[in-house]
Amino acid sequence: MSDAKKKSGIVTIIGRPSVGKSTFLNTLSGEKISIVSPFPQTTRNAIRGIINTSLGQLVFIDTPGYHASERKINQSFKALSKEQRDSSDAIVYMLDASREPGEEEVLTSQLIAPYIEKTIIVINKIDLAKLDEKKNCLAENKAYIKKTFPQFDEKNIIEISAQDDTNLNEVLKALYEIVPEGEALYPEEFYTDQEVDFRIAEIVREKAIEMFKQELPHAIFVSISDMEWKKPGKELWVRAFLNVEKESQKGMVIGKGASVIKTIRVESIKALRKVFSYRINLDLQVRVNKNWRQKDHILKKIIY
Repeated sequence: MSDAKKKSGIVTIIGRPSVGKSTFLNTLSGEKISIVSPFPQTTRNAIRGIINTSLGQLVFIDTPGYHASERKINQSFKALSKEQRDSSDAIVYMLDASREPGEEEVLTSQLIAPYIEKTIIVINKIDLAKLDEKKNCLAENKAYIKKTFPQFDEKNIIEISAQDDTNLNEVLKALYEIVPEGEALYPEEFYTDQEVDFRIAEIVREKAIEMFKQELPHAIFVSISDMEWKKPGKELWVRAFLNVEKESQKGMVIGKGASVIKTIRVESIKALRKVFSYRINLDLQVRVNKNWRQKDHILKKIIY
């Protein structure tokens, strides 16, 4: 295919929480684009991963899990998903083969419905579905799609395992059929357009999430206050803050003898070494920002 006929387009990944959107994007790109955790609503931004093949360039946007909630932060997540849906050339609507469809799936399919003609439907986690054939959630998801979108072309319903890299090339081929011809939006060597401070903050947040369970992961956001080259191109000094909502949470994040915050720092530095070609010298601290999830000026900074 000549350069003039190559395809190029924006692809938004939409699905309810924990369907595997971030794992899908990371596996496709072969790089750490989006942080991953077992907790719902880990993704808070429209995170871009850039895939270049002989057919052209696809710019994938990983969006927060779509679900029902009246909390201000979750309303911001929903607005972000709608905004990315409206401006994309194609959509990957992802379902979870290991869970039966429910209220969240109905809400998500309603979000997709007006744009179904530019959508590829992907059923993820078929590796887990095979382990629990008695429950047979894969069949329930396929039945749900048939009922909800009866005219949808079955060739654009693809069963995948993002974890095992199963059938991901089939998804790419289907998307190239949808996106228009055009020049690449980014240079071929790019695999994301994320700024350095954003990537560092996300990795620190991922390591903090791994330390805690239940509600606390969602009560944390990471802010970068300073960055300075100590050795240009070789060592970057970064001061980051783990922000929590309550004084009691601050003690949990610091831990006895500062053991928890030290662990988060060490694990973050290990992960950052895999992402950046230079050394990150991380100064990590904790501070209280009371009820930050209800503050518009903070939400506007961390959700975009």
